[in-house]
Amino acid sequence: MLNYTSSIKENKNYADLVINEISPIMKLNLRGKKKEFFSTVEKTLNIILPTEPNTSSSSEKLTAIWLSPDEWMIFSNNIAEKNNNNYEIEEILYNNISKKSLGSVVNITDQLVMINFNGAKIFELFSFGSPFNFSKFKEKKGSATQTILNHTDVVIHHKNNNNVNLFVRKSFSVHLWSWINDCASRL
Repeated sequence: MLNYTSSIKENKNYADLVINEISPIMKLNLRGKKKEFFSTVEKTLNIILPTEPNTSSSSEKLTAIWLSPDEWMIFSNNIAEKNNNNYEIEEILYNNISKKSLGSVVNITDQLVMINFNGAKIFELFSFGSPFNFSKFKEKKGSATQTILNHTDVVIHHKNNNNVNLFVRKSFSVHLWSWINDCASRL
């Protein structure tokens, strides 16, 4: 049985901003370049991997974020069971991609923490700690970026209007959570 422990212990509500960890969420890193890689992923996941920088694509169950020309992060749109870290999709992809030398499939579920932000002040908060210009980003649903937030590497995915997911390494999540709450309390 899996003993999942969350690094963030609370949800926070501020004026025009709600922040909480979404866990556990399946997260996979996919890498590949071959045509067969793309067709296998599309058939298996029922999703087309984005090929443009800073974009994402979604289906009912999964979201794919472009990380580099040959790298994507796939994550579940639904919370997984806390006592299970075996994912059927991971096994199918591993058997059809990694074992056939089309690319790589790595489970990064335990490596990254997903924090969800809801509210009108999300990008004002991010602007305090990031050099990234969010002016165009916040207008485009599905946009994604890898940037720095308070000296910490993050991946930010714009789900919907005033709804953003942020991915941060688990080892930095408590530090970033503390900074986020400090800044959000001053908005």
